[in-house]
Amino acid sequence: MTSWVGLSAAEIAAAVREKRATPREVVAEHLARIERLDGRVGAFRTVRAEAALAEADEVAARADLAELPLAGVPVAVKDNLAVRGESSRVGSAATPDTPAAEDHVTVARLRAAGAVVVGLTNVPELCVFGTTEGVHGTARNPWDTSRTAGGSSGGSAAAVAAGMVPIALGNDGMGSLRIPAANCGLVTIKPGHGVVPAGISDGDWFGMSENGPLATTVADARLMLAVLADTGTGTTAEGGTGTGTDGGTDGGTGGARDVTRTIAVSARSPLAGTAVSKPYVTAVREAARLLAGAGHRVRRADPPYPLSLGVTALRHWTAGTAVDAAALDPRRLARRTRVHAAVGRRFVNGVRTGSERERLRRRMEPFFAEYDVLLTPALARRSPKAGPWHERGWLRNVLANTNYSPMTPPWNLTGWPAMSVPFGTLPSGAPCAVQLVGRPGSEAALLDLAGQIERLSPWRRTAGLDES
Repeated sequence: MTSWVGLSAAEIAAAVREKRATPREVVAEHLARIERLDGRVGAFRTVRAEAALAEADEVAARADLAELPLAGVPVAVKDNLAVRGESSRVGSAATPDTPAAEDHVTVARLRAAGAVVVGLTNVPELCVFGTTEGVHGTARNPWDTSRTAGGSSGGSAAAVAAGMVPIALGNDGMGSLRIPAANCGLVTIKPGHGVVPAGISDGDWFGMSENGPLATTVADARLMLAVLADTGTGTTAEGGTGTGTDGGTDGGTGGARDVTRTIAVSARSPLAGTAVSKPYVTAVREAARLLAGAGHRVRRADPPYPLSLGVTALRHWTAGTAVDAAALDPRRLARRTRVHAAVGRRFVNGVRTGSERERLRRRMEPFFAEYDVLLTPALARRSPKAGPWHERGWLRNVLANTNYSPMTPPWNLTGWPAMSVPFGTLPSGAPCAVQLVGRPGSEAALLDLAGQIERLSPWRRTAGLDES
């Protein structure tokens, strides 16, 4: 009997389309794995076992089953996006436990493509921090359960890395896809502004937040992004699809048109006062050598990060939380969230103008006119220990987040696409990762390069929780 756990979304969908598997058996096997492992991982706030099986049967009965790019694929959804019939608690006791009347547009697109939502995943309160814990649970890294999965899409990343689902939906306002993906050994892409519908909280953190995929392969990330972006996804024998506007079709599945690109390599932290640890510096240098060996023009070059970038990032980060918390009872918010929102209230009006972000874009444009892609470490160091960070002080949380994840915020501020790609391992054996950044419209170019890295330096898809 074939086990569907551990296979990619593309492989599962192909089997369902070809009637080698039914959506019910695929979903049931993943639900059984959730039941067996999630007590150790903490990926899910709620699991929709009965509803998911019923929806799997509905997918099986669809007249267009043979055309569905995600036919019967179990998917997890971050708990700040509406799923019809379920509440969205956003990691907080202050949010209402009221079922949503309609799916968020991204959830609706996944379901239209044949995916089955098995549950909603844990997030830190209001998706503020780069660690995932709170009143609804703690999401741990399946590769090292003593460590946080990261945040704020930590539950979604943990679910994929543990093999509970092959793909998951998350979003990224200051690194919230890339941070947990890097911790958990996953592929993700934060698309550029406007590629995928946002509609996240109240104003998408001034347009910085983007919805995107978490996956174990580049092909799955490309496939899911195409569904989310509604780019007329087509399926192929290998399961690959095309998406983006910058040419190339390499999803890591073969038959790709590799394009020679000019790549800048930088191990410098964008935020003054933070340092990148040796394993992440080594990873980016080795990835650069690999890409140079593949024929790309690779140069050492640091982007012109302004000294004020840390202050700009903090202003936007806290102001976004102030907007999200405005209608909630502060007595039911964790102290770190209350302080974060209070700090941000003084910045909301200034941030809304967008002037700081526009200045940063203008500063970066000449650099990205010279280089097609920027290669950096995905993180500065391994993730913090898993624990009750929601009970700890605001400054301690901010410092912990900033010290380990300074690489991601600039690309939310510019609104440009950025990926996290697994590459190598840390001394603990947990995954390491690099980040790829491109100019607007370069999603396909980033996916091309990620696919080449995947082929030349393959990584293990999921953590061996059953082996421990």
